[in-house]
Amino acid sequence: MSWGCRCAAIFPRPVLMTVVLATVWGSFADAADASDTSVPITDRVPRVLILYPYDERIAATTAAGEALRSRLLEATDGKIDLFSEFLDLSRFPEAVHVARMGRYLAEKYAARRPDVIVALGKESANFVTTYRITIAPDAKIVAAGFGNSTAENIDLPDDVIGAFTTFDILKTAELARRLQPNARHLYIIGGSSEFDRGWLTAARADLEEFSKSYETTYLEDLTIGEFIERASHVPSDSIILALTVFKDRAGRNFIPREAIRQIAAAASAPVYGPYQTYIDYGVVGGNTVTFDILGRTVGNLVIDVIAGRPVSDIQAPQTNIVDARQLWRWGLAEGNLPPGTVLMHKERSLWEEHWLAVTVALGVVLMQAGIIAALLLERRRRQDAESRSRLHLLEAVHLNQSATAGALSSSIAHELNQPLSAIRNNAEAASELLRSGNPDLDLIQQILLDIQADDQRAGDIICRMRGLLKKRSEIDWQEFDLNDVTSSAIHIIHGEAERRGITLNTNRPTTELPVRADKVHVQQVVLNLATNAMDAMTDSESARILTFATGLEKEKAELRVADTGNGIPQERLCSIFEPFYTTKQAGTGLGLSIARAIVETYGGTISADNRPEGGAIFRVALPLARREESGR
Repeated sequence: MSWGCRCAAIFPRPVLMTVVLATVWGSFADAADASDTSVPITDRVPRVLILYPYDERIAATTAAGEALRSRLLEATDGKIDLFSEFLDLSRFPEAVHVARMGRYLAEKYAARRPDVIVALGKESANFVTTYRITIAPDAKIVAAGFGNSTAENIDLPDDVIGAFTTFDILKTAELARRLQPNARHLYIIGGSSEFDRGWLTAARADLEEFSKSYETTYLEDLTIGEFIERASHVPSDSIILALTVFKDRAGRNFIPREAIRQIAAAASAPVYGPYQTYIDYGVVGGNTVTFDILGRTVGNLVIDVIAGRPVSDIQAPQTNIVDARQLWRWGLAEGNLPPGTVLMHKERSLWEEHWLAVTVALGVVLMQAGIIAALLLERRRRQDAESRSRLHLLEAVHLNQSATAGALSSSIAHELNQPLSAIRNNAEAASELLRSGNPDLDLIQQILLDIQADDQRAGDIICRMRGLLKKRSEIDWQEFDLNDVTSSAIHIIHGEAERRGITLNTNRPTTELPVRADKVHVQQVVLNLATNAMDAMTDSESARILTFATGLEKEKAELRVADTGNGIPQERLCSIFEPFYTTKQAGTGLGLSIARAIVETYGGTISADNRPEGGAIFRVALPLARREESGR
């Protein structure tokens, strides 16, 4: 058999193969005259000739040769002469061609005799042992790419050093059985060349016992089209072992891996093969030699030969190699692979490929999650705090409203007594008129209209008081005119102002001042300021005048409440809105504090100052309602 390859070359004897070469070690002296063959090897750059049995397209020998060259250049720092020759014995096996190649190489290397010749494959080994005397009579021969039994069959000379490998098709078959324990059929594919037939003969012997467990069929001596057709119709519970197809029945020459690629692409069951070069060409895998390791192993052997160290035949390591993509294609379980199997083209997980980036990203995400959680917690706390603050505000406002209602109770009672008394008097007058012999119906009609008007007046007073005392658990957001709220508050305190002898003046603009807030709360602000102003004028000896003015100031709705009292001591102006601060003996110190809390809740400001002409003035500014909000 010969050198094998997944897409190409193969090695002799089904059970063999090993690929070659090695790297030269040492530091050799600079090159002597190339034509001087008498210079000792220790005094010049060593020369190594690599013989390939086929052409450069055969991937197995090429891969092994490249690994060998790399190892030799690495070991010698490039101080070595490497030569390569492709014998092309697969396409030109005729004795005439072989003899011609012998004469050609003898003449070519007459002036540069190689010190070591590496023969890859059985054909190369046969060739070099035949023509070594004419090509390089003193060269050491290293043979690789086939097994010990093949070496015995071709009767290699004793001084030829072997780097042997045996391609054991039985181990590939056992790998297939582990992956397909339920398979019932076995197919073995081989071509029509001498090498292909030799592989088939060896396979029959090696698989004799193994094949007894299956319905076994050998697909051989077919055209490439027939191979494809037969493979596409095998039962799904089949194992297909592909050996080599250097030539089909029609005489077409192939690189084996290219022929296997066509067959595997159409096959209806998994395909296995004994060469690493078949990976990437449709096979699941097989027991084989990795050509890179083989080439470097042979390279180490060549280095020892050049160094003059004692050497002997070696065996190149073999292992199971599997294509992960084919496992997925056929649904084969990775867990069934033998220990130590090399799994190629396995897609690494995100963690395996980018563990550092994933770790960093995960850390960032966790940190962001922590920050977000903390912000959400803080937001929840703030919302809870704001909710409690609003609740406390509502409770404080309600208590303030109750206190205001209590303070105004006598004036409100007096104001309410007027319409009630008028209703009673008008009712008595109407009754007297009805008892007369000729009642004046027009007058009675007018009396009834007066009763209705007084009833409406009393109802308005009661409604204002009900709104003032109503307790709510939520803020009632609404849009309203600040002028209307101010007028409503003036109506409530009107009676108390009259009782105290205070004149109420109003300055209402013609334009509306729309604000968005709780209407009752803003009304309470006006009442608190008005009540505070009336209390401030209790001891005033001058005219007692309470003035309300509204207007637009710096794009805000402003309310001004001015009195003619004694004013506010200058040193107390900054503390007047603080809780429990008061200048009145009976005061609670909460009215102005609550007013500030209400105004600031709705985004406004409140301030106090003294008037030049005497008395104090309080200013409340609230944001104007936006137009888009006005439609809510």
